[in-house]
Amino acid sequence: QVELAESGGGLVQPGGSLRLSCAAWGSTFSMYVMYWYRQAPGKQRELVASITSGYSTNYADSVKGRFTISRDNIKNMVYLQMNSLKPEDTALYYCNAKTFDDIRQSTSGSWGQGTQVTVFS
Repeated sequence: QVELAESGGGLVQPGGSLRLSCAAWGSTFSMYVMYWYRQAPGKQRELVASITSGYSTNYADSVKGRFTISRDNIKNMVYLQMNSLKPEDTALYYCNAKTFDDIRQSTSGSWGQGTQVTVFS
């Protein structure tokens, strides 16, 4: 089972940028599809972006054109570059790793502890 740890959150003004990082260890990183989720207070956790080991990406409509997910299969890292941040991007951001078995069986995979992003005027 892979273990995950996020970093890079913080306070930023609207229009600003942040880069989140997620370090993975304990298993073969390249076998995992990697995700970024976020959860705002009082709201359900939502999928932000995903990236396969072959670097195929998908994004939530709300972040398309502003956020970029990437991964480094040598360093066992996944990143989320967030530009043009808005107050509605404020949330706890989680890194998630799923194998294809997790995806087929709809199991949750592995999660990090989250990193807080706050966008304020």
